[in-house]
Amino acid sequence: MAHIANPDFKASVAASFAKQNAMQLIRASLPLIEHGRTEIHIPHWAGVEQQHGFVHGGVVGMIADSAAGYAAMTVVPASASVLTVEYKMNLVAPADGETLIARGEVLRPGRTLIVTKAEVYACKDGKETLCAIMQQTIMVMHGKSEK
Repeated sequence: MAHIANPDFKASVAASFAKQNAMQLIRASLPLIEHGRTEIHIPHWAGVEQQHGFVHGGVVGMIADSAAGYAAMTVVPASASVLTVEYKMNLVAPADGETLIARGEVLRPGRTLIVTKAEVYACKDGKETLCAIMQQTIMVMHGKSEK
C-alpha cells in the first residue's frame, strides 16, 4: 500500500466523518487517520447500552463498519467515495469498558473492491479486551462524491 492515491486523505476522511450524524449521535471520535488505518473511539454511556449494561452490539457494529470503511477511504482517489457492501462480525466478549476503540485496517486495496478488517476493544481500568472482530468488503464508487 505504498501508493497514496489522495495526498489529502486525512482531510477527506475527517470531513466525511464530520458529516456522519450517526457518529455524532453515539459521541464517537476519530483520533487516528493513517494511510490504510483509522481508529474510532466512543465513551461508554447510558445511551449506547443494552439491557445488561454493555455497549449494544449494534453500536459495536457501527464503529467497526465506520473504522474499516474510513481505512478504505484513505486509499482511494479524491474523486471517489466508498460504500460498505458486506461485513461479517464476531462478537467475542461483552463490550464492557469505559471506552470502546474500533481499529480499522485495509487488508487488500483494489480499484473496485477493498477488503478491510476491524477489531473492537473495550478499555477498562487501562486494559484492552478484544470484544469484536469484523471483515468487510467495500465498494469504491469512482466519480461519485458524498452527499
